[in-house]
Amino acid sequence: MANEARGEVTIELGGKAYCLCLTMGALAEIEAALEAKSLDDLDARLKALRAGDILSILHALMKGGGETLTLEEARALPLDIAKTTTAIGAAFRAAGVKQPPAA
Repeated sequence: MANEARGEVTIELGGKAYCLCLTMGALAEIEAALEAKSLDDLDARLKALRAGDILSILHALMKGGGETLTLEEARALPLDIAKTTTAIGAAFRAAGVKQPPAA
């Protein structure tokens, strides 16, 4: 169960609830996955996401939320793109990011 006080949000995928959280570790993973060289570069990359980017962000946020799925296991989840991007945006907002990524 997500702890809103910690900035966690929940997404249900394939009949199971997963916790998402934008931690510093998750942010670093997102930065690396998107090959961003700075936070300004990351901001620009978040405005032009590809499907693989969304999956990488989702996986990093899941790890930040304490989930232990591998990237391959996350790839196998049935993703609803609207639900997934909404949850990603909610995780960024819960962490205090005023302008979450638009997908």
